[in-house]
Formats: sequence, C-alpha cells, structure tokens
Amino acid sequence: MYTSELILDFIESLEVEGGRSAKTAENYKLYLERFVEFSDDIQVGNISTETVRKYRLWLNRFKNEQDDELALITQSYHLIALRGFLKYLSERNIPSLSPDKIRLPKVSRKQVTFLHFDEVTRLLDAIDVDDEAGLRDRAILELLFSSGLRVSELVNLNRDHVNTKRREFMVRGKGQKDRPVFISSAAAERVDEYLASRLDNLPPLFLSYSRNNLSSQSGDYRRLSARSIQRMISKYARLAGITKHVSPHTMRHSFATDLLMNGADLRSVQSMLGHSNISTTQVYTHVTDEHLREVHEKFHSDV
Repeated sequence: MYTSELILDFIESLEVEGGRSAKTAENYKLYLERFVEFSDDIQVGNISTETVRKYRLWLNRFKNEQDDELALITQSYHLIALRGFLKYLSERNIPSLSPDKIRLPKVSRKQVTFLHFDEVTRLLDAIDVDDEAGLRDRAILELLFSSGLRVSELVNLNRDHVNTKRREFMVRGKGQKDRPVFISSAAAERVDEYLASRLDNLPPLFLSYSRNNLSSQSGDYRRLSARSIQRMISKYARLAGITKHVSPHTMRHSFATDLLMNGADLRSVQSMLGHSNISTTQVYTHVTDEHLREVHEKFHSDV
C-alpha cells in the first residue's frame, strides 16, 4: 500500500482515538504530505532507515515558498509525525519500518521570555481605559497574567464561560483536556467593567472593534482574533518602554514564573498550565535559578 492511501485514516485516528485537536491533525497531515512529496509516495513496506536518513537530509535543505529554511524544531515535528504514522501502521499489523528506528534530533529550547512584576504593571498602566476598547484590552492583559491561559483558549471564551464571582472556570486546552482556571480579583473586576460597558448581548467574551471585522450580514462585531491580541500586546509593550519581545505567550510565561518565584511547586504550576508532561513545565526552572541564588545570597548566613 502507498503512503498517501493511509494518511487520511491515520489523521482521522489522531482525532477520534488519540484525542488530538483539529489543528494538530492538520499539521500532521502537512508534515506527512511532505514525506509523500519527498519519497514519491513510497509504498509503506519499502520505508527503510535509509529512506528516513535521506528524508532528514531533504528536510534540512528544504525551503518554503518564501525561500525560508525549516527550523530544527520544525524538522523534528516532521519526524514526530512520521514516527506516529509508523506506530499507527504497526498497531494495525501493516508491515513497515519500526517507529523506534526514528531518532529525533536534539533541540535546545529557546530562552523563556517573561516579564517581571514591575514590567507587567508598566504594561497595564500603558492602557487608556477611557473607552470600551481600552477596558477590553486591560481585561485581556489582566486575564492572561492572572490565569496563564493560552491565547487560543482566551479568544474562544464566551461570556457565560467565565464566573467572575467565584473567580474560576473550566477551559478545554490541548488534546481536548479540560482544566480549572483561577483568576485574581483584579482580573475579575476588569472583566466585569468591560462587560458592563457593552450594550450588546453577543456571546464572545472579547469583541473586535475593527471596521474590517464587521459582519457583512448582520453588522455585528466578530470575536477578537489571536493575531489582533498579539498586535495589541506589542503596541502596549512599546508604549510602556519594554524593549523585549512581548507576546500573549510571554504573559503565560510571566504567570508561571511569578508563581514559581513566589514559592509555588512545579506540579501545581504544571496543572495550572495544562501541561501533560512535567518536563514541559521544567523549562521554567532555569528561569527561577537566578532568583534562588539572590535569595541565598540575601538570607543565608556566612560563617
């Protein structure tokens, strides 16, 4: 059987049996289609370690339509998708290369960028809250820093999802896994202030006020996009005089780092971030190492 004949079944199994999101399945499909392109739709029984070796070389030399090369982490994602595909074949007793024959390249994690508490304060103070859009922006930033939400999770929130009285609610994150989210009283107040300023009854928690986002049918404003939040945060970072790159994910990093620096344990932070593996959360430990050194220098007695 040819690779292309089995890809669709594998992608569907990712969502149905593996509980992966539609976005993850879409990415896997893209990566495997590139393998089909490289191998000229090889028969799965003919995939060998030599095929994989040449594929890795091909990925390393690959350039997209913008003439950009693939980052090492992206090359690794392609191999993860291929390994998952081979595991799928093995589970269904379809002869092919054993998935454990694929070894992933070692990828060094990028330094985590986060904001110190005083920088978060400067960022919030840069927002003019005299109009509805400003109230929305302040509520978004307070919510991101208070909760550690992913931007994809935040933009999908509706009014009735968030309980500002109890200051907790549930979100469905990666892998369709639900987790509790807790927010500060300040964030809850800001969300309430923003909602009180609105005259509509539209479901989305956060609306876009761009003319480009007006619905052509009803004239209602559409849900704010993740890209719009990225641009908004970058704007306030510039206004606040923060030179480092600040994104919605920076706020998530800041949330986790703030918890750890104030004594939270790693397992609790893992749960609040919705990480399935503790190793993902451990990326923050080196960020707090310098903080621990400062504590040691300040409080430990010399003899």
